[in-house]
Amino acid sequence: MTKVLVRPEMAGFKPYSPGLSIDEIKKRYGLARVIKMASNENPLGTSPVVLERLKNASPLAFRYAQAGSPALSERLGRHLGVPASCVVAGNGSDEIIDLLLRVVARPGVDNVVAFKPCFSIYDVQSRLCGVEFRQAPLNPDFSFPFDRLLSLVDENTALVFVTNPDNPSGHACPASDLAELAALLPERTLLVVDEAYVDFAAPLDVYSMLPHLGSIPNLVILRTFSKMYGLAGLRLGYGVMPEWLADLLLRVKLPFSVNILAEQAGLAALEDDIFVSETLRVVSEGRAMLERELSALGCKVWPSQANFLMFAPPMDARTLFEALLERGVIIRPLTSYGMPEKLRVSIGNEDENLEFLAKTAEVLRDNHRYS
Repeated sequence: MTKVLVRPEMAGFKPYSPGLSIDEIKKRYGLARVIKMASNENPLGTSPVVLERLKNASPLAFRYAQAGSPALSERLGRHLGVPASCVVAGNGSDEIIDLLLRVVARPGVDNVVAFKPCFSIYDVQSRLCGVEFRQAPLNPDFSFPFDRLLSLVDENTALVFVTNPDNPSGHACPASDLAELAALLPERTLLVVDEAYVDFAAPLDVYSMLPHLGSIPNLVILRTFSKMYGLAGLRLGYGVMPEWLADLLLRVKLPFSVNILAEQAGLAALEDDIFVSETLRVVSEGRAMLERELSALGCKVWPSQANFLMFAPPMDARTLFEALLERGVIIRPLTSYGMPEKLRVSIGNEDENLEFLAKTAEVLRDNHRYS
């Protein structure tokens, strides 16, 4: 009966594969302590300024938020140096992705193009909207083959997605390369640059597309509060885009998708420069240390401009992943990205990084001893 009631293409959908939670691993292995380095969350947690704002704002939980989050859009506009009318806040940047597809892409006619692998939401939401999804494989070194991407683009390409820095590799290309790509796209094709991790790229002005917003009419930039600002659990993101497009998204966007506490948290997060500065320091130093020490353990590590590292261990990746789980360390297997021989580890705080390295070394020694 279910198959009769739903669209036939639903049979091909698989659920999003999230990282494992701390509680489920504690329960599975009877552990008192578990560290999670799997979901690219902020290693410092949430800003104390944000926590205080949430405490003070919590009595407002019974109120509806203001539709369209104008206060946050105004503050983001000042923060980014763009008109507030070009900013659309959403329930995570996932909501902006979904809205772009619904507003721009014509079901059964248009297509969407991205690299492979990519953020699975591009694929899932495209197909859910009845839009063909095309992918160009990345180069062997995980750099972007823009010629291959362009070969999939035609007059019915509604959107081209590029994540920069990319996930799960951490590779990033200069914004100037993306500006050249935008100029080669058909006039009605939007280039959507997902900058979820761009805050960790250095120097920022080399990698971010924000300075190009006024000169590229088909450019959309996606940002999130989940990574740098430590608000993953509150679901807050935004898109920066031409004013005419922002207006259309706001017309159809669910009016209260950004809840009142998430908006207050976002406003407070933008005030806490100390937290941002400290996050950048911890991630930069931790990334360099993990890259160095994993390489010393015989792992192949890919250079990263994000708050995570992708690596291939000198043993079966799944075995290492499971052995670390048993020892209370959660990292990310990349089987869902089509790379079962690789793993991804988020940059943690100093104690987490050292514990991850010590337990990884232990597993690698045991594997070498018995192999």
